[in-house]
This record gives sequence, structure tokens and C-alpha cells, in this order.
Amino acid sequence: MSNSTPATSHRTIEFGLDSFAPVTRGEDGELVAGPQVIRDVVEEAVLAESVGIDSFNMAEHYRPDMMDSAGHVILAAIASRTDTIRLGTSVTVLSTQDPVRVYTQFATLDAVSNGRAQLIVGRGSATESFPLFGFDLADYETLFEEKLDLLTRLLREQPVTWSGTVRAPLVDQIVSPPIPDGHVPTWVGVGGSPQSVIRAARYGLPLMLAIIGGHPARFGPYVDLYHRALEQFGHERQAIGMHSPGFIAATDQEAIDIQWPGWKGAIDNESRVRGWAPPSYDRFLAEVAGGSMYVGSPETVAQRLTAAIQLLDLDRFDLAYAIGNVSHADRMSTIELFGREVIPRVRELLAAAPDEVGEPALQATGGTR
Repeated sequence: MSNSTPATSHRTIEFGLDSFAPVTRGEDGELVAGPQVIRDVVEEAVLAESVGIDSFNMAEHYRPDMMDSAGHVILAAIASRTDTIRLGTSVTVLSTQDPVRVYTQFATLDAVSNGRAQLIVGRGSATESFPLFGFDLADYETLFEEKLDLLTRLLREQPVTWSGTVRAPLVDQIVSPPIPDGHVPTWVGVGGSPQSVIRAARYGLPLMLAIIGGHPARFGPYVDLYHRALEQFGHERQAIGMHSPGFIAATDQEAIDIQWPGWKGAIDNESRVRGWAPPSYDRFLAEVAGGSMYVGSPETVAQRLTAAIQLLDLDRFDLAYAIGNVSHADRMSTIELFGREVIPRVRELLAAAPDEVGEPALQATGGTR
């Protein structure tokens, strides 16, 4: 596991928000229509910039309860309303995308936003895009490996000559618009596969750990593997980030009461698709207390985030905020607290002595089930 000495206190940590654009509930309890959800996401990103959050990132799903299937379009709308916040993906399912199209979309977003575009690419833990776009899950590894190779070349060394088995070859191809050196930083998202960690290191790309359950300590061996692999492949140190769900409210109990129904609904859906055990309130509380759900008051969340950042020596943390159909008003509130209270407190704690940082007991009394 990584040394827990806070080397992170000597460098700036990026704090981002990840949105799945989930269908929300209005004040009347009714589901909000998809087009309004998308407009609300734009407002959430505008607020994120105003409270000092570093990046806003869109996921990619093709489901009736998530409106994030064209994240690059939403990000372009956000770019027109903002000036400084970085704009990217919490994952682009590269396996079922054309790397040339991904390049053109995000090179264009980078131009529109004056250099603020970034990417996280992954194989896709949610696989509904495979049948939708006519891909075979039997080609899961080959699709990602070849497409990552092509995308990396497009980002680094045009003109590109490339051939593979998953798309037509390219010969001395130049794809526009050009990307200035250092623009569109591209991370590889990893959910728990050593092979994916090694692949990220082989390409010399930053690593984003998707930690959505269990204590983050279980990803310590992946961090060590990544550092060793980078060295063996002859690459310099690369950034490591973590993506985890969470929700922030004035008190621990309020945060639990608001997030629990949304989390239950989202995990209910995933349980049916993936064969997981149905969600329970006890399991939810266990994740909140000692797993990878950063739910609670600003101080509780700040303490737990600081401990995780130091534990894995992270350069970036992205909060997948307000899981499920939490209302737009509550989503705005958690963004406000994350930017104005949690992030400054984490930076303060990271600068403090290691023995001043701990994981506090959650101040919860039970709440709504």
C-alpha cells in the first residue's frame, strides 16, 4: 500500500464533480422530464465553477433514467456559460466509440472552452452501449485495447498511420482541429482490474480509480502496481485520481436521509442488471461509515476525503454527487457545500500534520428507510 505520509500536501489536488444526469424528482415528488434534467445539469456546472470546484465531468450511459448519452454536447453548453472550470468525462466508453470521433469532439470542446477539455476513457462497466451500437461483448478487451492505442496516437503524434481489427486503417491521417501540446489530458478509468492498471502505465496515462464500494485501502495494491509498471515501461510519475459517490448536507443525518432513497433506487436498478444482492439500509450505512460513500456533513466528508487522499497519495478526487433521483435543489445544495466548505477544509487538513487527520464516527441516529 502507498505510504500514508501526506506527500499530497506539497502539490495541488484537483477536485471535480461527476454527473450521470440522472432523472430527478421535483418538489411535487414527480419525475422531472429529461430535457429539463439536462438544462439543470448545465446550471449545476455553472454553480460548481462559482464555488471554486476545479472540474465538471459527464458520464456516459444509455438508460431511460440517465440523460448523459451525449456528454460532450452538455459540456459544450457549459463551456458557453463558464470561464475557468475544466470540462471532461467521468468516463467515455471508448470500446463502443470511434476514437477519431472522440478526438474531434474533445478537440473541438477544447477549442470552444479555450483549453479546458479533459477525458477519462474506460472499457465500460455498464455495457448497454455494446448491443446498442452493434458490438460483441466477446470483443470487450480487444475493442478497448485497439481503440485506446488509436486515440493515444491521435492525441500525441499526427499524422497517424494505424491498423487494427476493430475499424478501418488510417494512413498518414491528420484529424482536425489540432490540439495544442498538453491539452486534453486523458486518463484511464479502472474499476478493479490489474490488467487495466498495467495498460494505463504502458501508455503513460494518468490513472482514475473508480471506487464505489468498500474501503479505499483495498485499492492500495493497484496504486503500487501502477507505480512499478510506470517505472518498468520507462515513464515518469503520472497522476492518480479517485472517483466515488457522495452527498453533503448540513448534518450527517440530513445527508443520509436525502441520499438513501436515491441510492436505493439506483442500486435496485443495478442489482437487477448485474445480479447483485438487493440494497439494504444497513449496507448503505456501512458504506457511509467506512466504505466509499462520502455522505455527511462538510466536516465528516472533509475528514474522510482527506484520509483517502493521503492513503492512496492522490492527485485528484471526483465526487459522483447525489446518486439517483435526488432533487435538483438538493443537488445544488451539495455542490455549494462541496465547493465552499469541504474542499477548503480538505486543503487545510492536507497541510496539517498527519496525526491530525482521521475518519470521524458518523453522527447518525438511524433516519428514514
